Amino acid sequence: MSAIKFLIPLLLVALLSIQSESVLHSESSDLLNGAPPLETVKMWNLLYYDFPPGWPSEDRDFFNPEQIVATGLEVTHDRIFLATPRLFSGVPATLSTISRIDHGDSPLLNAYPDWSHHAAGTRSYNCSDIGLVSVYRMKLDRCNRLWALDAGVSRSLEDFEVTCAPKILVYDTETDNIVRRIDFPPEVVRGESLYTNLIIDDTTAKIENHCDDVFVYITDTVEPAIVVYDSGNDVTWRLSHPSMYPDPNFAESTIHEHKFTLMDGIVGIAFDRDANIIYYQPLATDRLFSVSTAALRRGPLQWGTELPVKLVGRKSSQGLGITCAPKGGTIFFSPFSATAIGEWNPLTNYQNTVAFDSERLQFVADLMAPSRDPGSLYILSSKFHRFFLKNLDSGEVNTRILRITGVAYESPDDTAFLPVVQQAFPTASLEVLSTPKIRQIPRHKTEYILSHPLTPTSQSSRRPSYLERYYSSHIRHEAPYNYESVGVINKQVSSPFARLNMGERPSNVAPPPPSSIQEFNKFDGRNVLYSTKIEHHRGPPRDHHHPFSRYTRHTSRQVVHNSTVNY
Repeated sequence: MSAIKFLIPLLLVALLSIQSESVLHSESSDLLNGAPPLETVKMWNLLYYDFPPGWPSEDRDFFNPEQIVATGLEVTHDRIFLATPRLFSGVPATLSTISRIDHGDSPLLNAYPDWSHHAAGTRSYNCSDIGLVSVYRMKLDRCNRLWALDAGVSRSLEDFEVTCAPKILVYDTETDNIVRRIDFPPEVVRGESLYTNLIIDDTTAKIENHCDDVFVYITDTVEPAIVVYDSGNDVTWRLSHPSMYPDPNFAESTIHEHKFTLMDGIVGIAFDRDANIIYYQPLATDRLFSVSTAALRRGPLQWGTELPVKLVGRKSSQGLGITCAPKGGTIFFSPFSATAIGEWNPLTNYQNTVAFDSERLQFVADLMAPSRDPGSLYILSSKFHRFFLKNLDSGEVNTRILRITGVAYESPDDTAFLPVVQQAFPTASLEVLSTPKIRQIPRHKTEYILSHPLTPTSQSSRRPSYLERYYSSHIRHEAPYNYESVGVINKQVSSPFARLNMGERPSNVAPPPPSSIQEFNKFDGRNVLYSTKIEHHRGPPRDHHHPFSRYTRHTSRQVVHNSTVNY
């Protein structure tokens, strides 16, 4: 506590000493001397747009800056992309860009690729048009193409209008033209589905296929599931598990004196390319889970089988943003109550608080380690809770893009895909680190950030669990974290967490065995495979025509159910 009290006056001095003419600010708020600085790349009190002439910017239903919240970012060599979903009315554009080179502290947002793609803001939108309704996040593949995930839902925190079916538009960032449109079939969409995040898995992609053979893992937050899209075969399926659901005991989150209730399911998702593991977390939980990409790629689950989900560990509180370093497997995350960035490496058990800032790290909505800025960690903090509670102070900075250099290893695999681009950034402020070094700083207690269930507190005569046996073959744990005997989560056995997600509070008494397998399978979401390659189907295929067919792969829609189950 004394160290934190000592930091407060230093933070105030740093905030008062910001040079307004600098493109990128560096304000030290780290817990230990020698840690890399938390740099402010961009910051806004409220988000404003560069409107073209004639747009109804005076109409509050079209443009209300106090209701525009940034939730996702992506970084290229010369631009930063920003997602502003239509959580409320008054969001004119849902995907925008700003320059990394010559903009100031609070640049105007430029609708991407242009304003014709954002007619949904005027409520005069046709779902067959090429355009975007509500984008929560987007990802760049190794072929410099931007995959914009369109949830299709307007005013999701007001009246939840399902404007259009969810889709993905793939943009070539060199030309800003659409090169592909992916429409999700109704078989993988539920009544209140909200697609909020995505991971592009290109580990098996071939360079001659121009990134058209990747796998995409998509989070459905309100109807919790992971939707898998096999881009090479144009096949989609849906997988669900109780760990993807919100935990009622963590519905209320706290950031400083502000308390807010959000029962969101799976939303944070990260990809460890080395281990081929997907990490994910619902917003309403303090837990972090993982599943292998091999399990996700296998297709729909056989009846009675479960995803091999693992409980990775617990954080100090709920959180949203999470990412993995491109190389090495380090996980970066940000618990709400801690207003800090933590890192943990599952292979070495190294834990550290990368940065702490009670002001700038409020509600970290997105984290990423872009290959276009090697070694750097980008952070988007939005103070979403203040927008949500309607107690926003428009006189203070509410949205920030932050950056920490030298904390994430870059992936050498990207060199085969990424073109050589001449960096034109100010070298004094945007230094590119090709071979970041691991920081040598004193170890200190960070268990308030993450405690994981892999290390027992003492030796005993009991048999080691699956996770203990697995990890003890690789490393020796020394940190005294509390052990929780949960390995691969299986809904067919008694599990306090399974009962928790069925609306029951766990107790110290062992729960009774399930009455039937079907009882625990009610979260399956009817895992079905959507394919255009198999002829067995129910009813005739439905033709789908589109005026922009040159951009779209169109096929007849056919649904393949598991042959052993009668639906």
